[in-house]
Amino acid sequence: MAYDEEIAARVRDKVGELAPYEEKKMFGGLAFMVNTHMACGMMKDGLMIRVGKDGHAAAIAKGAHEMDMAGRPMRGMVLVPNEDCQGETVDSWVGEAVAFALSEAPKSPKKPKAKRA
Repeated sequence: MAYDEEIAARVRDKVGELAPYEEKKMFGGLAFMVNTHMACGMMKDGLMIRVGKDGHAAAIAKGAHEMDMAGRPMRGMVLVPNEDCQGETVDSWVGEAVAFALSEAPKSPKKPKAKRA
């Protein structure tokens, strides 16, 4: 299992209460897209939360860890370890991520790629 299915179910329920969403497999885990933006996602190590660059320091102060992909820090994304993903804690983090995604303008649809002959 690439991520904790029980936590993913809780995240799925909470995101669904807050906004329409789409699930996508990404990063060897599961991403929840809201308003055309990734709001949060499940990875092997925990719950990835998009808080934006302005919310990064506050999220770290609340106990999240800095998100790191291939040795590169990702400002604006934090990781909540699986052991900290309990009940209302998950709801709070997911609520923050969904609110951030809804605060941004939707992305324009991608143009279809031209077919080669």
